[in-house]
Amino acid sequence: MGRMLVEAVRQADDLQLAGALDIPGSPALGSDAAAFLGQPAGVLITDDLRAGLADAQVLIDFTRPEGTLAHLAVCRELGVQAVIGTTGFSDAQKAEVAAFAKDIAIVMAPNMSVGVNVTFKLLEMAAKALSTGYDIEVIEAHHRHKVDAPSGTALKMGEVIADALGRDLKDCAVYAREGVTGERDPSTIGFATIRGGDIVGDHTVLFAGIGERIEISHKSSNRAGYAQGSLRAARYLATKKTGLFDMFDVLGLR
Repeated sequence: MGRMLVEAVRQADDLQLAGALDIPGSPALGSDAAAFLGQPAGVLITDDLRAGLADAQVLIDFTRPEGTLAHLAVCRELGVQAVIGTTGFSDAQKAEVAAFAKDIAIVMAPNMSVGVNVTFKLLEMAAKALSTGYDIEVIEAHHRHKVDAPSGTALKMGEVIADALGRDLKDCAVYAREGVTGERDPSTIGFATIRGGDIVGDHTVLFAGIGERIEISHKSSNRAGYAQGSLRAARYLATKKTGLFDMFDVLGLR
């Protein structure tokens, strides 16, 4: 994801790469962040967070929840805004992010893709129109290295649908079925998770009625869409001082 972001920033006329971060011990440390493009940026990859953010206005973070929270602490100290694409946060960790947003502006979304967020809007509309008589299932597939399940995007889809139906996803989500489960509860939202190969990210929501079914899908063939959405989020933060926002805010989908 880091390379995608570097390439996207280098191609943007209105943005400049100010720093690039990697984990301690990475073989990339000390090398030019854009060397893989054959056009050096003059920005060396570092594991020193403060050094990497010294000249930055916005940090784009795709890491792990614990790392993101540590990064936000330094962002608050330095007055740097943040775009967070990390997933897998607990409710307590989300509350920590919200607390940071009282001091800096943050865009946080489980998926930065513009197409995925338009899909969220379509799901909201579909859920309201298909509120009765349709069973709802969320199916997602990702590469073998993904560590959280269901994906943050799948969970966000469930949240969008549950909100549109006036439900709480915590009360109606079903994450596993095995053995004699009994007849399906029509008020539930089911989730199915697939992990394998190098699948970037496939998400489908099935609204299954009697005599028909509607499927709303988004499939990513690479991570370029996530990078472009992240840049749109960074641009959005240019006019913000504090607050917690998401991609619906960035894209005007409220």
